[in-house]
Amino acid sequence: MKKRQIVLTLMAAMAAGAFGGLVFSPTTVSAAAKEIIELLSRTDEIKQTQKETTSSLDSKFAILKTLIEQQSDSNAKLGISLAALQKSVQDMQANSGAQLNSTATQVSSITDNLSDMQQRLSKQNSQLADIQSTLQGLDAKVSALGQSAAGSTAPVTNPGPGTVPTGSTAPPNPAPAAATPPPSASTLYESALHDILTKKYDLAQSEFQDYLKYYPKTDYASNAVFYLGEIAFVQQRYPEALDHYSDVIANFPSSFKLGAARYKRGVTYIAMGKKPEGIADLRATVRLFPKSDEDQAARTKLRELGVSVTPGGR
Repeated sequence: MKKRQIVLTLMAAMAAGAFGGLVFSPTTVSAAAKEIIELLSRTDEIKQTQKETTSSLDSKFAILKTLIEQQSDSNAKLGISLAALQKSVQDMQANSGAQLNSTATQVSSITDNLSDMQQRLSKQNSQLADIQSTLQGLDAKVSALGQSAAGSTAPVTNPGPGTVPTGSTAPPNPAPAAATPPPSASTLYESALHDILTKKYDLAQSEFQDYLKYYPKTDYASNAVFYLGEIAFVQQRYPEALDHYSDVIANFPSSFKLGAARYKRGVTYIAMGKKPEGIADLRATVRLFPKSDEDQAARTKLRELGVSVTPGGR
């Protein structure tokens, strides 16, 4: 505003001077008029520039204000999102902890030892009862068929091969009996484990062999092989036990019983008098299955033998 007043004052002074020049010096009228016109033109330009500058500043301030408001809104939304994300992370951590606890519980409950399987057998009583009932019914039918055939056939005294007695009628060839379907994999497996628990080793061995015959591709096939080795070991049939443990190690690399098979093979070697092979398997158990039950058992066995855990003495 001060600059504008100065400009106006100068213009007024120049106008007055020009007017005086017109009165006292007619020869300078044209030059003074031109200067006045130029001053007025420059004044208009300055005003226009000032107006445009003011308008531009106002526009920029408005834009800046809008950007600031938008940024504030974005910051608020970001804060809400971060809070939600933090809550989600906390929930995930809580859920992860619960899942880990659940997984640990599941792992401990699926140790597949004999005591656990004995508890599971109580839940399968109905299935075992159905199977037993079916077998009893089939057995009764076979007995009835045998009695019927015996009652309809006349006695024969030393008949020759292929000879049909006179006055008698040869019985028709009986129809082949329908094959009995095998029990389910879980029923057969758990029944075999139950028989191990009750020390019916021969029956358990037969059941595990049937399991491998009918269900060789299931998850518990390697367990069945391992338990065949356990039965042979208990009965001191060490070469056979060694074969079964080696079968698990060689053919079931992802077996749940892999560590146990490695440890028991080492113990079996030692029982057979093959101490170097046994020590090698025990050390392999420590190296391949650290912090497992088999690791601790192998370390204990090595200490009993008076040897170090590793060949280097560590």
